[in-house]
Amino acid sequence: MIYYTQVPSPIGQLTLCGDGQVLTGLYFSSGSKARGADPSWVKKPEYFAEASKQLEEYFAGTRRDFDLMLKPQSTPFQGQVLEALQTIPYGEVCSYKDIAEQIGNPKAVRAVGTANGANPIAIIIPCHRVIGSNGSLTGFGGGLDAKRHLLALEKDQTGLFAT
Repeated sequence: MIYYTQVPSPIGQLTLCGDGQVLTGLYFSSGSKARGADPSWVKKPEYFAEASKQLEEYFAGTRRDFDLMLKPQSTPFQGQVLEALQTIPYGEVCSYKDIAEQIGNPKAVRAVGTANGANPIAIIIPCHRVIGSNGSLTGFGGGLDAKRHLLALEKDQTGLFAT
């Protein structure tokens, strides 16, 4: 059984889903990877109270790290990329090349980009912190405006980088 809830955010409605114990998805309501609740899912906002609270704190600028049980569905390679994404500090960015090198596969830059784009738990697994090697903002499932917003939010809290 998959449960879900929908929560408001400054970048649009977010859909959270999971099995009642762990978070398996966080999806945007707009952008190239927009996704809402599947008709077979059961709405249970109470199962996502902690995740909703932590997201609210993140958007308010009072939370930098999430402390939630996550279980993203991924291939082994995607799993390596998702783990690497979680090491990018709040308020910092890195390139797809940096991630490829971090996972020991420096020639897999495009594959890292694909895995990054397939991140099923956006924001919490911070795929928005990955940019092009030339410093450009590249694709983001929630749209580039959402990516700009997330990076600006973190910059406002740390002053570490410009977008």
